[in-house]
Amino acid sequence: MSKVSNRTKIATALVGALALAGSNLVVADPLKEVQNADAQIHADAAASQKKVDSYFDQAQDMLFEYGSVADEREALKAYNDYLASLVADQEKTMKSIQDDINGVDKLRQGVVPLMFKMVESLEQFVALDLPFNTEVRKERVENLKNLLSTAEVTLAEKYRLILDAYSIEREYGTFVAVTTGKLNLDGKEVLVDFFNLGRVALYAQSLDQKTGWMYNSETKGWDKLEDSHLRELTKGIRIARKQGALDLFALPIPAAETAK
Repeated sequence: MSKVSNRTKIATALVGALALAGSNLVVADPLKEVQNADAQIHADAAASQKKVDSYFDQAQDMLFEYGSVADEREALKAYNDYLASLVADQEKTMKSIQDDINGVDKLRQGVVPLMFKMVESLEQFVALDLPFNTEVRKERVENLKNLLSTAEVTLAEKYRLILDAYSIEREYGTFVAVTTGKLNLDGKEVLVDFFNLGRVALYAQSLDQKTGWMYNSETKGWDKLEDSHLRELTKGIRIARKQGALDLFALPIPAAETAK
């Protein structure tokens, strides 16, 4: 081979080497751009991940808050249901009370006339009964009559006092008592001991124990007792005053058909 050819080969090789070197220089710039782009991608990915984490945390917080709100809602619903049941029960109670009030008004219309009738009957009873504790009993009836016209006393209290008066009159039927007072006989007053055997009989005896009488419900007067009864009458009076031992004594009593 000639020297020209060798030189040509050398020149060709140099040209190829330069061409290759130029080619590497050209390829180097896109690679760097790729690397930069990859770094940016990683940076953007990291930033995005931070945003995702932030959104996740917010979502968790919102989920927890939602759960709390839901629990509170259920609690409020249960409480509202409870209040609704209370209101319904109160409304039912109010209706019952109103019905009772309406019933009381109707009852009042019937009770008031009844109370007047009871006091009137009690007054008649005292007038027809044996004349013992007469002033006290008449005064009690008068107080009841005045009470019925008093607005300051409730209807229930008026009714209670009337029942109390009836209870006292009932107790008079079983009590035995002696009181000292004046007996009017033919316009003359005599100081006597009144001996009360419940509503069975009423007697009177002069303080000197020499005369005795028995009340006659039919004639509204006093019948004189025979002397044979005076000792028994004295015994009964002493026993009633607890001045003597308990013992039997015999006294005449009004016949059953005439006793009041």
